[in-house]
Amino acid sequence: MSDETILVVEDDPTVTHLYNKFLEPEYTVVTTTTAAEAIDVLHGETAPDGEELPDSIDAVLLDRRLPDEPGEVVLDVIEEEAMECRVAMVTGVEPDFDIIDMGFDLYILKPVTRDELMEAVDTLFTRSEYGDLLQEAASLASKRALLESQKSDSELEASDEYDELLDRLEALDDELLDLADTLSADDYRVMFRDIGGQ
Repeated sequence: MSDETILVVEDDPTVTHLYNKFLEPEYTVVTTTTAAEAIDVLHGETAPDGEELPDSIDAVLLDRRLPDEPGEVVLDVIEEEAMECRVAMVTGVEPDFDIIDMGFDLYILKPVTRDELMEAVDTLFTRSEYGDLLQEAASLASKRALLESQKSDSELEASDEYDELLDRLEALDDELLDLADTLSADDYRVMFRDIGGQ
């Protein structure tokens, strides 16, 4: 088992059981069913089952629809407090242009297979090793790819938010090229696979 801890924020017990079955052989898993519980765990205050919390949460699998608050509330806390965990939204909510301003790394539509979930977790932990610039680029590239797979050309062309996303990615190009000069060949391949493929 690795040292990484994953927080699963999901109110459907069937889905939670499935995620635990996928993840627990390899990772420590903490599960919560509400945004409030998730925020308490992230603050190190209490675990829902009364067990001792790990020292840190390394990744979060977050549903958008929770019984008390939307998942975005948890995202806001992570972003505002600059917590060092990567986040995948794992949800049944179809993505819209509002996702561009949300502070997640990946957006995955349910239902999720074991391979999809494990690949997402692997991507999150790869990105945790990136600096801020590369994390931003990878997140924006993921959002671009997701929107391009879900929206029509006319919807994309009509969206100011999508135009702003493209502008930000273009502005990052020179900075990323400078960064690429400092990477090993393996890191370079991983970086551009991640940015181009998500």
